[in-house]
Amino acid sequence: MLRVSKLTDYAVVVLSRLEAEGGVQTAPGLSAGTGVAEPTVAKVLKMLSQAGLVEGQRGPRGGYRLLRPLAEVPLSDVIVAIDGPIALTACVDGGFGLCEAEHVCPVRGRWDPVNAAIRDALSGITVAEIATPKPIFAPPAIAAAE
Repeated sequence: MLRVSKLTDYAVVVLSRLEAEGGVQTAPGLSAGTGVAEPTVAKVLKMLSQAGLVEGQRGPRGGYRLLRPLAEVPLSDVIVAIDGPIALTACVDGGFGLCEAEHVCPVRGRWDPVNAAIRDALSGITVAEIATPKPIFAPPAIAAAE
């Protein structure tokens, strides 16, 4: 099964809260607003900051803020920031030395198009698209029999 890590899921939650609150938010405030443990929020914010998705501000009114609206942030950017390169196998786009059987592997390099397709698909979805709650579908009321 292909899954993103819990940390990536938390990153989307934290980014969503940052955008909803607007301005500069602290890790404790984001933790309280999301229900994600403060150490985890701090770790996620550090990783997102290193990737250029958020910016940390020091000082008494410090915290973190988004550098772009979530409608401009591809989901792939968040995944790469937290989990690293997007790939299904260790042989990432012609990488060498990552697999003990690479010198005899009959499918070496054949995963590249699959990896590229997944990266392209994830690049086409913004964080805003998955962070915005879907309206709950309510079935139409059934008229009482008269």
